[in-house]
Amino acid sequence: MSVLQVLFYFFIVIAVVQCIYYICFLNFFSSLKPTKRKQKNIPVSIIICAKNEAENLRQNLSKIISQNYNNFEVVLINDNSWDETLDVIEEFASKHSNITVVDVKPIEQFWGNKKYALTLGIKASKYEFLLFTDADCAPVSNQWLSEMSSHFSNKKSIILGYGAYAKVKYSLLNALIRFETIMTALQYFSYAKMGTPYMGVGRNLAYRKELFFNNSGFMKHMEIKSGDDDLFVNAIANKNNTAICFSEESFTISEPKKTLKDWVTQKRRHISTAKHYKPLHKFLLSLYFLSQFAFWAIVTILLLFLYQWKIVLAILGFRILIQFLSVGLAAKKLKSSDLIIFIPFLEIFLIVFQLAIFSANLISKPKHWK
Repeated sequence: MSVLQVLFYFFIVIAVVQCIYYICFLNFFSSLKPTKRKQKNIPVSIIICAKNEAENLRQNLSKIISQNYNNFEVVLINDNSWDETLDVIEEFASKHSNITVVDVKPIEQFWGNKKYALTLGIKASKYEFLLFTDADCAPVSNQWLSEMSSHFSNKKSIILGYGAYAKVKYSLLNALIRFETIMTALQYFSYAKMGTPYMGVGRNLAYRKELFFNNSGFMKHMEIKSGDDDLFVNAIANKNNTAICFSEESFTISEPKKTLKDWVTQKRRHISTAKHYKPLHKFLLSLYFLSQFAFWAIVTILLLFLYQWKIVLAILGFRILIQFLSVGLAAKKLKSSDLIIFIPFLEIFLIVFQLAIFSANLISKPKHWK
């Protein structure tokens, strides 16, 4: 049996694996429609940890304060900033009685650790239900708090939301950032619906305070610089206590990184936590990425040598069709329809960058969160 023949059979297996993934994503998220839920008006603490975020807070806090909701507080955490972050926080607090200020002073044991600052903010919060976002995020509507909190119930203690990035016209980097965000959301929403939730994003995440303290907060991974969102969810989420919220009114939106260097630095931090996931999640996520990489690598080789090229093109076309259905419907649902036509090209770019980021993380570890 020749090398090309072996590659061809391996290619068929990889294509089947890829199609199974996309069909599962299509079934468990892409084809879902958000359901309108009754507003509950439970008291909620919105928690925002800020480090050198004065300008972002000036722009975004008014949208947090103006949520159409009866009973909530905003806990603003200044994590040892050296810009005007604390001044901005105190200015807003002087005008709004429902703002609680937490000014974190550095200590050697937890220096530069966002999880320590968040823990102090959670302790200072008044309410049982907590909703997290970042200082550089803004809700897309005044119904954000209402939509996210409506998914809490006697059983559901963790709510996974969607944090989008703003669109920048004629920017390949921006398209890549938004595509990566969609693919991440497609996976964590799908896995949650399948009964095996593995992560959430701190830009839009809610859970009960009781759940946090009953599971020792971040102590199991306090020494890891990132992971206040995904590692915490990975450790405590299950099919019974986790819900997803993906109505458009529940989205938050952030300004994306402007340079490739800044984005790679951010993604290196995010990806560094994946090795601490549960074994099943690591296996499923690794299999998905490796099957993506192998699929395109083998397609390229087989087509270069014109080996069984008609069958290869047919399989390639079918796989891309399934991908367009799954990712395309998810992109439309997440208000990024402009990316749909570029899905195969963005996938290839993303695979290359992810491979580079994985390699960089093997050489050196990312530094603190900011």
